[in-house]
This record gives sequence, structure tokens and C-alpha cells, in this order.
Amino acid sequence: MDKVFKGEHLFPGHLGQFFVVLSFGGALLSTISYFYATTNKNPGDTSWHRMGRAGFFINTASLLGVAACLFYVIYNHYFEYHYAWAYTSRNLPVYYIVSGFWNGQEGGFLLWTFWQAVLGNILIWKAKSWEKPVMTVIAFSQIWLATMMLGVNVFGSRIGSSPFLLLRDAIQAPIFSRPDYLSYIKDGQGMNPLLQNYWMVIHPPTLFLGLASVIVPFAYAIAGLWQKRYTEWIKPAIPYALFGCMILGTGVIMGSLWAYESLNFGGFWAWDPIENASIFPWLILVGALHVLIVYKNTGHSYFTATFLVLLSFLMVLYQSFLARSGVLGETSVHSFTDEGMFWQLVSFILVFLAISAYLLITRMKELPISKKDEDTYSREFWMFVGSIFLGLSCLHLVLVTSIPVWNNIFNTKVAPPIDLVGHYNIIQASFAMVITLLTGFSQFLKYKKTDTTKFFITTLVYLVGAILITVPVVYFTGLYKLHFVFLLVMLGSIYSLLVNGKVLADALKGKFKLAGSAVAHIGFAFILVGALIAAGTRGLVSVNQNGIGIAGFNKSAAEQRIAGDEHENIMIYKNQPVKMGGYTVTYLGDSTVEPNHYYKVDYKTFDASGKLTDEFILKPHVQLGEQMGLVSSPDTKHYLTHDLYTHVTALPQPKQPTTGDSQTAADHGAENDNKNYEAPISHEIAVGDTIRFREGYMVLKGLKKETAIQNIPIVNGDIAIGAQLDVFSNNKTYQAEPVYMIRGKSAFDFARKVEDVGLKLRLTKIMPDKNKVEITVYQTPENKKPWIVMRALDFPYINFLWSGTLIMIIGFLISIFRRNKELKTV
Repeated sequence: MDKVFKGEHLFPGHLGQFFVVLSFGGALLSTISYFYATTNKNPGDTSWHRMGRAGFFINTASLLGVAACLFYVIYNHYFEYHYAWAYTSRNLPVYYIVSGFWNGQEGGFLLWTFWQAVLGNILIWKAKSWEKPVMTVIAFSQIWLATMMLGVNVFGSRIGSSPFLLLRDAIQAPIFSRPDYLSYIKDGQGMNPLLQNYWMVIHPPTLFLGLASVIVPFAYAIAGLWQKRYTEWIKPAIPYALFGCMILGTGVIMGSLWAYESLNFGGFWAWDPIENASIFPWLILVGALHVLIVYKNTGHSYFTATFLVLLSFLMVLYQSFLARSGVLGETSVHSFTDEGMFWQLVSFILVFLAISAYLLITRMKELPISKKDEDTYSREFWMFVGSIFLGLSCLHLVLVTSIPVWNNIFNTKVAPPIDLVGHYNIIQASFAMVITLLTGFSQFLKYKKTDTTKFFITTLVYLVGAILITVPVVYFTGLYKLHFVFLLVMLGSIYSLLVNGKVLADALKGKFKLAGSAVAHIGFAFILVGALIAAGTRGLVSVNQNGIGIAGFNKSAAEQRIAGDEHENIMIYKNQPVKMGGYTVTYLGDSTVEPNHYYKVDYKTFDASGKLTDEFILKPHVQLGEQMGLVSSPDTKHYLTHDLYTHVTALPQPKQPTTGDSQTAADHGAENDNKNYEAPISHEIAVGDTIRFREGYMVLKGLKKETAIQNIPIVNGDIAIGAQLDVFSNNKTYQAEPVYMIRGKSAFDFARKVEDVGLKLRLTKIMPDKNKVEITVYQTPENKKPWIVMRALDFPYINFLWSGTLIMIIGFLISIFRRNKELKTV
């Protein structure tokens, strides 16, 4: 008889696992049925077609059931489930609980297969004559994704990982032998602090929608080869390729925004292997899109278009392998650990690679091949060249990023380039330079044949104009200090802006069909301009020029999490203004909103006459954990032309908090506390008198009789007097009321602290004959005051990057509407 465990909620897990299995069964039924519907020679027999649709609807409904059960488990904090325990905790707000939904492997696969199901249902509605073969491919992909969530053992091997795996089955520990083990599990492990950002609520769904959308043009290409409808699939595939490029590109940029706002390496792109892998399919799909358009307009480059479309989905599978197999576990901060699905992920790639290769090879002799080469001065030729360069850019990223894979396969120990970031920057900038130039001058070319004289004159005029603009831009931004290739990228980007701006102006005069590509190219050029200036000329604001090492600066944390060294970080004592670049900076204090600890930093700027011109407060925050140590997230002040980026890089060791009143005359703890202060100074003052201290002054406003003392009741015969003090420091006012108490023949006093100013105040004597009291003042030593170490960077013109993304999205949308309109007129 199975042991009964107290407090477990097994029903949602059993129901969810039932839906996981049902989703697999629905996808299997749909694949088989759509396959036979496609190969059925009897046009009057629609039974297989109806079963194919029914199977896919079952798959879709089951996925909704899986999602509902998983969210129910997470939202209700059922920590008997490994997924809820591993990725959430009770103190997470609801929106982070939602992002915890796709925080783990299983949730990621669920999100991916859900979006494929949504796209499949759209295709059932819209694909018409293409529905059967296209849906065969998509349903087949759904089978593989469903296996990733099955979590069942077959002949001793586990297939997939279930999101409803119980904690006691996932972890072997003595506690799980107890029927009441749940009484010892009060909370989950929580979410990685770096993922607790609003961008992580919207970035993964967007990215996974982009990854899922790549299968649609892939399915059309497979269907075209399978059905020998070699040219017909191009037109319906183009809008989906546009959509995939738009959404996938948006998801990647959202990831950059998350990195910029949440991570503390001081930038928006770090060439992390998983970051690289996310753009593999985007680069290939953008190249495929351009060659698809070439073939549609000229009949050239069919094989290249088909090959790139097929390769784009294989890149989706490969990037998933890199992220989820654990092969990059030692080289990427984003990689999942190996959960036993290495070969399952490999087989996913190999099966679709085999299908693609088989159809290409067996249909090779029948593929439409142009008998006439493209003219060198034709648009299609240079669009083809641009697509090849996009492919080469991807190939370089794949080769270098995959070094751990090659080492794993061939048992080698090849090391990546020593300066990996510099290597990527130079090589990829070279590709970007070529691509920006091509997005420019190819707009002056026509399909099939161009007037070469007019082309060269026009190109030269715009190139000279771009040079005249680039020179001052490079000089005034400081880009001239960088490698020469970055200057060429800036030239290419400005050239692309000018040319595509001209095309857009023409489009607004009546050639509106050209608007989409022009706007998308303008957006891409703005992205490169913003990235070049912001990353290449970012300025260090927090320059430590005193040559003195920072006490308490955590070197190991710096090596792991902070770009720069102690000379790029400034120690700021609480309420002690410091000059930093063009700012006067003051650390005002800290506060906690679980799980984050916020540090309030005031920035002021003054003109030459000393008049305040600007003031704002930034609140960078940290989380302190046993596993990750100090996890710092920046706060940023956004201006139109630049961003000021601030994050905390080191902190003093946290002190144990004290609560309640202190009986300072006799309490041993208070005596120990006195050691944290300078030697006390006593002042005899009357009401209205002032006491000055290092950072301000205080005024005795009055004496309050029968004052209350926390946790100590006042009984008959007790005398309790409070000294009402107003403390003024750094343009702020604080109140404190130290208390003097007489009980019987004994006298006690209760200190009050003003933490923000570093004071402890005691009312130590009452002198009725002088009508005065004695106030004893303790001050925190300069070297023991609360402090933070912070780093501040200035990112000039980074808004070009973010606005370029929005412009590029608009360009893709215009192109999607145009291509859909063309389909309706066919």
C-alpha cells in the first residue's frame, strides 16, 4: 500500500499530467490524420481531414488545461510540486508568479508549444489548400514538444520532464520518508533575483512566439517540396516570414532591455552564448525573407530561398538545444542545466534535419532553376548577396558559440578567443557594415536591369552626403577613438538612413508599397547607430580619482558581477555629498520591500553660479542571498539624449537589527552599542536651546510629561519625561524623543536613534533648579557611518536603439499588411 503524505494536493497534478498525455495523443492523432488527408487520392473523402482538425483541437484544448493546472499549482503555492518549489515563493507578487510560469524548462516548452498551437489554429482557418500538408508538419512538431513535457519512463529511459513532478520524486532526501514532510517546507526557493523584472513578464512570451512562428514558413517550404508545388508556397509564406522576423527581433531586443535594466554588467548585450543563440534563427530568417522576395519578383534563387527557410527552423531547434541541454552550463549565465533531455533534443534536430535534407535531395532535379544569371546591377543580385552575408554572420556566431559543443563531440579542448567580446564586436561589426551599405545602395537598383550611370551618380551623391554627416557625428561623439570598422558601420548606417529616408519620401508621394522595407531598414539603421554610440562611447561617471582602495569592496563579487574595478566605483557615506562627474551625489538611506533592498541616491546639478538646475533620486536595489551573494540591479535616469545608469557594487556587512527601547543605564547590549559611536558629549540646555553636531543641529522643542515607553507600562509613582528634539541635517528634519524615567529610587533613561544622521540621543539628567536638562549626544564615527559603493555610467543616445526597434516593427507591420493584401487579390 502506498504511503499517504499529509497535506499534498494531488488532484491538480494528476489532472495536469492527464492533459500533458492528452496533448501528446492529440498531436499524434492530428499528424497521422493530416498525413493521410494529404496523401489521400479521393477528394471526396474528408474523414482524415476532419480527424486531423479534431486531433489538433484536442491538442490545443489540452495545452490550455496543462497551463491552467500549472498556474493553479503555482498560484496556490503547492510546494509539494517541484516546479512550484523550485521557481516561486510566497513573497513573490502575482506578476512575478506569472513569469515563474515559464521560468523553468517545462514552462518554456509549454509556452513554445502553446504558441505553435495558436498559429496552427490560425492556419486551419487561413491556409485553405495548404492546410493539410502544412498542418502535418506543425502537428508533427507538436508531438516532439509534447514529449518534452511527458516525464515518463520507457524501457528505463525518461522521456521529457513533467511540470507536475512531485518534489519527493525529484529530490532524494530523508525528510520525504516522513508523511508530514510538507510541514517542514514553508516556502519555495523563489525566483532568481535577476528575473524579477517586468520585462521578464513580457519578454519570454514574445520571444517564444517568435521562435514558434518560424515553423510556419518552414512548414510551407516542406509542404511545397512534398507536394511538388515548388513555386506556389512562396507567396503565402512571405507574410508569416515577415511576422516571424518582426516578433523574434522584438523578443531579442526585449531581452536587451531586460539586461540593460536588470543586470549590472553595464550594457545591453554581452555576447553571452544564449544571447547569441537567440539571434541565429532571426539572422537566417531575415536572409530567407529577402531571397523569397527576390524569387517572387524575378524567379531567381529558388534553392537558396528554400534552403534558408528550412535552415531558419533548424536554427530554432539548435538554439533550444544549446539553451536546454546543459552543454553551455559553464559558459552562459542563461543556460539550463542538463535534465536528462540531451539526446531527446538532439533527436528533435536530427529528425527535422533528415526530413528537410531528404526532400531537398530527392526533389533537386525538379526544382525551378533560373537559366539566366542575375545581372550584377540588379536589385535581386545584391539582395542575394546581403542574405549570404547574413548567413555568414550567423555561421560565425554558430561556430564560436558552439565551441563547447565541438569539444563535447570530438573530446577536444579548444579554447574560445581570449578577448571574446572584442572578437565578436569586430567580426560582427564587419558584417553589419556590409549589410547597412547593401540596405542603402540596393534601393537604387531595379529588378532585372538598372541604368548603371544613373545608379553610380545617385549612389555617389548619397555616399558623399553620408560621409559629410558621419565625420562630425564620429568626432563629437568620440567614436573616432574606436576601431576603424566601427566608423565604417556608422557610415553605412547613416548612408542607409539617407537612402531609405528618400525611398520613404517617395513612398509617401504614391509609391506606398515601398514604405514597409524603407521603414524597417531605417529602424535597423537607428538600432545600429544607438548601439554604436551608447556602447562605444559610454562614459564612466563614478571615477575614483583619489587613488585610495575602497574599504570593504568585494573583489570576488566584482570579478563575477561588476564590470570594472575599484577605480570605477565610489564609496559614498550616508548624508555626505560627494562630487561625481557633473553631479553632486548623496546617499540618503535605504528601505526594504521584500525581497528587494533599495538604496536612495540623490543627484543634483548646479550651474556656474551655484544655482540648482536639476535634482532627481535613483533607487538601485540589491538582493542578498546565500546562493548568489550580492545581486545588484540598476536604476536609470532617462533623458532624451542619454541615460544615467547607477548600480550598487558593494555594501557593509549587514548588522543584526535591534527593536524596542533600550535601558541604557544598565543594559549590557546598550554598552556594546556605545562602542559603535564616538565618545559621547553632554550638553546642558533649556527649552528652545540648540545643540550643534558635525552634520547639523538640533533644537529642544519641549519636555513631555507622562510620555509613553514602548513595552514598559507606566504605573502609579512613575515619572517619565521625554525630551522633544527636532534634528536638522542635509535639509531634512527628524524628530527624536529620548526618555528619562524614575521608578522608586532608581533612574533609567531610554535612548533614541536617528539612523539617517548617525545619532544616538539620551536624556541623562533633569535639573529643575536650573530649568534645564542634560542631553548626551553619540555620533557615528566617520569611518563607521553607513555607506554604499556604487558605479555610475552614462549611455549617450541610447534612445536611438530603442526607437529604432519601434520603427523596425512598424516597417514589418506595413510589409505584412501589404503582402496580405496581395494574397487577397490573387
